[in-house]
Amino acid sequence: MRFYKNNLVTAALLCLSFCAPALAQEKAQQPVAELSVGDAIVLGVVEGVTEFLPISSTGHLIIANRVLGLESEEQLTDKTGQPLWYKKPSEKNPEGRPLTLKLAADTYAVVIQVGAIAAVVVLYWSQLTAMLAGLFGRSSSGVRLLRNVLLAFAPVAFAGFFLSGLIDKYLFSVGSVIGSLVIGAFIMLWAEKWRRANSRVGSSQNEPADLTPQRALGIGLAQCLALWPGTSRSMITIVGGYLAGLNPAKAAEFSFLVGLPTLAGAAVYKGAKSGGAMIEVFGWTNVIVGAVVAAVSAVIAVKFLVHFISRNGLTLFAYYRLALAAVLTIFYLI
Repeated sequence: MRFYKNNLVTAALLCLSFCAPALAQEKAQQPVAELSVGDAIVLGVVEGVTEFLPISSTGHLIIANRVLGLESEEQLTDKTGQPLWYKKPSEKNPEGRPLTLKLAADTYAVVIQVGAIAAVVVLYWSQLTAMLAGLFGRSSSGVRLLRNVLLAFAPVAFAGFFLSGLIDKYLFSVGSVIGSLVIGAFIMLWAEKWRRANSRVGSSQNEPADLTPQRALGIGLAQCLALWPGTSRSMITIVGGYLAGLNPAKAAEFSFLVGLPTLAGAAVYKGAKSGGAMIEVFGWTNVIVGAVVAAVSAVIAVKFLVHFISRNGLTLFAYYRLALAAVLTIFYLI
């Protein structure tokens, strides 16, 4: 229990160390829109818990944003009533792109993934140091693990860079998320049935470092499916781990490690692209609150998932996805 509490504290402090320098740069003016501490905590919990559980963080953030009233696409204005722009009108884009509450909230949900990153760093520090040692030729298993993480990360990084605009434009809808929740649930049920039929007790003891390059790359290619909103990156990589010969706990562990560069890349990209607009709307304080809460809740979620999936597999999460799809259908499509 003491070690567990230390994990929570360390993740929160690490997250603060990432974010605290921004406080010194915070401008004197008040944010354009108000995001309460309560809202920041809710979004932090939703992000931290759902990012690593195979239940779709996107689907839960859609519900959270609706409940918190963060879906408005009306153009925001400053204190003098002047309209604010994410991208001002230009000759190339005469209409410009207005600064809206929804744009800021969508960016917020990605940026506070810094908290989830901190959680993985704390919980899997030994694996990260092994990969670093492998980089300098001091650990054969570490260099193999690093190779496999990079191979699993590369396809989604490449696809995400070139397809993110099209995905946001054509796939980021409630209907799309509902469909992927349902399809993902049936994939999980099939994968769990396949795992139980093709493995005996104690027969799947492979470590993530023991995966062949081909299998690691296969998990990476499968992870590209998670670019479809609502699919769940965690779900796809865990199922991919099953098929590659990892037991549930090791498949989850590899999912977390692969998620580290994936989440970091997304947070850096989104922060660079629209982080300034998010800060203009919400200010820095509650961004940091959300990230710290995400760090603490992610530590709890990761520890829970490894323990639960080792004993019970993915079946319950599949049924939960179907229930979430039903809730989204009732509130949005009926």
